[in-house]
Amino acid sequence: MKLFNKTRNVAIFDDVLVLRTMKEKTDGMLAFKTPRPIYFETRWGIHTFGMGTTIDVAVLDAEGIVVSLKKNIKPNRFFFWNPKYKRVLELPPTDKILSGDMLELTS
Repeated sequence: MKLFNKTRNVAIFDDVLVLRTMKEKTDGMLAFKTPRPIYFETRWGIHTFGMGTTIDVAVLDAEGIVVSLKKNIKPNRFFFWNPKYKRVLELPPTDKILSGDMLELTS
């Protein structure tokens, strides 16, 4: 899938992987040697235990607005958010997303 920032009118990533199964979500970015953009739905939070690099995490509301953004999360950390939001992007660090931006995933 492609990730586009509608607020800033800029393409961010062309290769976002959508995680659907519990195993895929549990493994998350740990399944890859280098960070890649992934999208999944979960509540509460994520962890970076076992990661070898920093990542950015964007939590989206139902309309695709970034309601929570944590930049450069180091390995072996937790990141929690309001559980009413469940749309999550784990990303290689990027400067193309800010809190309040509207993001769109397309095929």
